[in-house]
Order: sequence, then structure tokens, then C-alpha cells
Amino acid sequence: MPKIIIIGKGPAGISCALYTARAGIETTIIGNGSGSLGKAEKIENYYGFSEPVSGAELSDSGVEQAKRLGARVLEEEVVGIGYDGSFSVRTDKGEYRADSVVIATGSPRKTPKIKGVEEFEGRGVSYCAVCDAFFYRGRNVCVLGSGEYAVNEARELIHVAGKVTILTNGSELKGEVPEGAEVIKKPVAELKGSDRLESVMFDDGTEIRAEGVFIAYGTAGSADLAKKLGVFTEGNKIVVSENMSTNVPGLFAAGDCTGGLLQVAKAVYEGALAGTEAVKYLRGGK
Repeated sequence: MPKIIIIGKGPAGISCALYTARAGIETTIIGNGSGSLGKAEKIENYYGFSEPVSGAELSDSGVEQAKRLGARVLEEEVVGIGYDGSFSVRTDKGEYRADSVVIATGSPRKTPKIKGVEEFEGRGVSYCAVCDAFFYRGRNVCVLGSGEYAVNEARELIHVAGKVTILTNGSELKGEVPEGAEVIKKPVAELKGSDRLESVMFDDGTEIRAEGVFIAYGTAGSADLAKKLGVFTEGNKIVVSENMSTNVPGLFAAGDCTGGLLQVAKAVYEGALAGTEAVKYLRGGK
């Protein structure tokens, strides 16, 4: 039986696995944590839910669905991929062989080591303005970051939030300040609140009111695994064809790591396409 390894157990990876497992391909999903989806407080722009669903709930449901269809799910961190006619995927716990690999690792965000960030994830701390801006209508929000990603997040929020402040955490802002946004360059000491986020405190002891903080520290190593195999990339984006294949035969990519719209719907579509195309590849339609 042909084997496939899917790296990442977010919506792209799980969607891919649903197609490969149902096609009779021995499917192994390797992922470490639930990624940015698991940190989403509410999702209401995805088909099929009459009420908002939490990212963690959607993630867990997808994993269980893949398991029910026969996919093996390993909670391990992938550290490398090799190719010598077949693929070898190395993790922090072992090494696995496969005839095809799908990279669906998402586009991981850097999380700053600031007190309160992890504590308020899903309770005022978000990682996606497009996803969550709606829930902060008319409220005071901040964007934590100093690069183009932070500027773009601020632009998304300007049209919805009551007030938008970019917090560069001691760095210079790399980009033009969106009209209507403010910038504070002081280092951030702590995010504070009770049940939900209420304020941001700086190193000098001053505070500002904030009901939401959007983490925008950019992406980190989304294409590192692909680069080790000589896969074509553009920055942190993996370059794929219209059928989600890379320039390495048998290696596909799907979801946030391919760039474009960083939304669940896009990830699910690309995962499904990568899965069906991988099945064709493994059945000899190369």
C-alpha cells in the first residue's frame, strides 16, 4: 500500500488526509499543537455552522474525523525531510518513510515573550485581524509588531475598531502608518485583565486601555522544510502549481504556507486538492 505523510494537522492537513485515507492510501499526519486555528476565539465565516465555533473545537473535530477514517495522527515536531527516491521525515521522536509528502504546516506566527500573551489567547489576544476584527467593533485594540505584517493588520482593523494603536515594542516601525492609527514605540511589559484582556502596560509603568491585542510578529520558517529539499520558495511562501505540487516530484504543499488568503476555507480547499492530486500521483498518474 502506498504511504503518504502529511506535515501539519491544521485545516489544510486534515482536509488532505480525508481524501487520501478514503482513497486507501496509508496516511500519517504529523503535527505539533493546533497552530493558529486553535488560538482563534470564534469562527463564524466558515460554511456549515449556524453559530460561531471556537478554533480549538474545529481543530479537534477535524483531527477526530481523520482518525475515524483511518489516518494515524502523531503529535511530534518535524525537524527535517530527506529524499532518496522516497521521502524520509525526521521528527523529534523518530523517522518515517513515505512515497509522497504534503507540507501543510501553516504560516506560524512568532509569539513575543510578554507576560499575559498566552494567558489571554482567545480572550482578547488574536493572531488574525481578518478573522476576528468583527468581534472588536468600536473597541480599543492594539497591533503588536513592527513590520509590514503589523501595518497590514492595522489597516484591516481601522475600518472596524474604535481606535487602533500599533505597539512596536521598542522597535522602529517598518512601513507607513495607516491613516487613523497611532504608534507607541515603548517596550511592552505586560498584558493585563481579569477574565478578559483590559489593558497594556509598558516598561515605564504607564498603561493604555485595550480590549484586543492582535499579534503581528510575522511568519517564522514556514518554508524551511521545503528549502532543505531544493523546493522553490518566495520568502516564506512555498511555490506550488495549480495542482498544489512543488518542483520536487511527490511533494505537495497546501494552506497558509503557500501564501494568499490566510483563511480556513482556502486551507480546506487546497488540502482537498493536494490530497486528490497526491492520490493520482501515488496511483501512477505522475
